Amino acid sequence: MKSPSKRPADIANYKNFVSWFEIPAINFERAVEFYENIYGIQLERHQGKDFKMAYFPAEGGIGGAIICGEGSVPSDTGSLLYLNGGDDLQLILDRIPEAGGRILLEKQTISAEAGCFALFIDSEGNKMALHSKA
Repeated sequence: MKSPSKRPADIANYKNFVSWFEIPAINFERAVEFYENIYGIQLERHQGKDFKMAYFPAEGGIGGAIICGEGSVPSDTGSLLYLNGGDDLQLILDRIPEAGGRILLEKQTISAEAGCFALFIDSEGNKMALHSKA
């Protein structure tokens, strides 16, 4: 693999390399209810011609949505999305089974500096992760 010797000027100043995420769903309402339940939030729903989306709140941060439509196929393989677990991800993790998900890996400490993480399968079969500082 060839390593870049010089980054283009427009890329050199990137602070974040994720700008948007989408969590695929087959059963839209079940997926929306799952994330609303584990986070205790309301997602804003949108109905397009060929798809449905429910947007996560994002005030000045990276945004994302649950998406249901052609090509939106849940998976437990591939890229892994780490969702914000707040001050202590255990609070969200504890809600996952009741909301219809399954915990794969209980809360694990990475290090005092890096915090903790946990892995779960959501209501649609997507492998996901949580991260928090404690």
